[in-house]
Amino acid sequence: MSVCSAPGGSPLSRVTHRVLRTNLSDLPALFAEWIPEELWIRPCSKKRRGPFTQTVTFWIFLSQCLTRTEPCREAVRKLMAWLHLCRRPAISGNTSAYCQARKKKLSEAFLRETHSQLVARGESQAPAATRWRGRRVGVVDGTTVSMPDTPLNQALYPQPSEQKKGCGFPVMKIVGVFSLATGLWHLLAYGNLHDHERNLFRGLWDELCLRFEILLGDRGFTSFADMYLLKQRGVDTVLRRHQMRACDFRKGKRLGRCDHLVAWKKPARRPDWLSPDVYAVMPEEWIVREVQVQLTVKGFRTRVYVIVTTLLDPILFPASALAELYFLRWSIELYFRNIKVTWGVDVLRCKSPDMVHKELWMLVVAHNLIRALMLKAAVVERQPLSRLSFKGTVDTLRQWAPLLAVTVWQPTLYRRFHRKLLVCIAHDLVPFRPERVESRAKKRRPKNYQLLTKPRHRMGRLPHRNRACRKLKKHD
Repeated sequence: MSVCSAPGGSPLSRVTHRVLRTNLSDLPALFAEWIPEELWIRPCSKKRRGPFTQTVTFWIFLSQCLTRTEPCREAVRKLMAWLHLCRRPAISGNTSAYCQARKKKLSEAFLRETHSQLVARGESQAPAATRWRGRRVGVVDGTTVSMPDTPLNQALYPQPSEQKKGCGFPVMKIVGVFSLATGLWHLLAYGNLHDHERNLFRGLWDELCLRFEILLGDRGFTSFADMYLLKQRGVDTVLRRHQMRACDFRKGKRLGRCDHLVAWKKPARRPDWLSPDVYAVMPEEWIVREVQVQLTVKGFRTRVYVIVTTLLDPILFPASALAELYFLRWSIELYFRNIKVTWGVDVLRCKSPDMVHKELWMLVVAHNLIRALMLKAAVVERQPLSRLSFKGTVDTLRQWAPLLAVTVWQPTLYRRFHRKLLVCIAHDLVPFRPERVESRAKKRRPKNYQLLTKPRHRMGRLPHRNRACRKLKKHD
């Protein structure tokens, strides 16, 4: 018998059994249609029936990623409460068993497979109308996250070189590819600060060409070799012109005002990442399209961009359509803001690189589950997905979870409440504000403390700033 089985036939035991088997977090069976059951349902071993099965560990870890404020001790207490309701033997409040289960029973390959299945099921629910001119569009960008300052993390993800030892935190560089239609996080690559975003992105090309037909990106991903090789793989690019490359609309074949076809020459020096054989077969020059577009937002200064693309047909892809498409690239900035600011994922919590990787993949799974729920709400209520609030969805889900958990055993009542949940999510709309910029500045420091200039164990005891000021005034 599995640890999730409940003895007896009382209504309470049946309800708790179903809720526990579905989800050990505060969430009911909301994500059952996106999480493949065959991946995480595993019967307990006959030799040893521990409480932390792969199923239990997966859902508790997911609950931690969804809340971001729940420590391991709180997760263990949650399991203790559920086991008490199911009349199962009590377990210790020690977190060591749960931490060991995360290391052994949740491998990175298992989380990758779960993520792949989730993305496939989520994209299958997206209407065909969400595609741009019938094509699947992906958006790429990079960001950084920090993690606890431990020797293992510092060895693989060292802190910036300008920071003193003991005064900084290990930093991981992340490159993500999102679906423009659904907001699902499809591809993930990570490395340390010495890895360029473009190099990390090149490791995703094999999967990229299977999932998308057009790629949006900023000027950091614009180069002759990258655009050419992606085109050979069947992926067109819509990128911003790099500031180091000159642009003259008086040259080339004119297609319209500030719209022309121009020949890019192959770089004279072979890039270090490119093999000599591939560099040799590349043409000496090839044709790309450059389009100058303007972004006009009421109350802001008009901004001018030059877009470089491999979509050469001006009839199928007019300049106005390319401008509208590129201006949607700002959505990936919102995705990263939702993850890092709304969730607080700017700082990861695991103390070893192996667990940091698992935490990152679990965060991707959690993000995609929320986005899949938003997609379903947008389709059911016929609302634009880009207008739905990510934070509002997370808060609404947190408030509705207890009610849905109680009614999960009554299908009719559960479906009614689930529909009401989708209505609440779909009507929590945010304004459409492309290219919105908020200054990254604080009004005041929260505490009047000095900054750390050397390792904490060497700082010693420092006087309070106000006390030091009073002493100086007395001496004067």
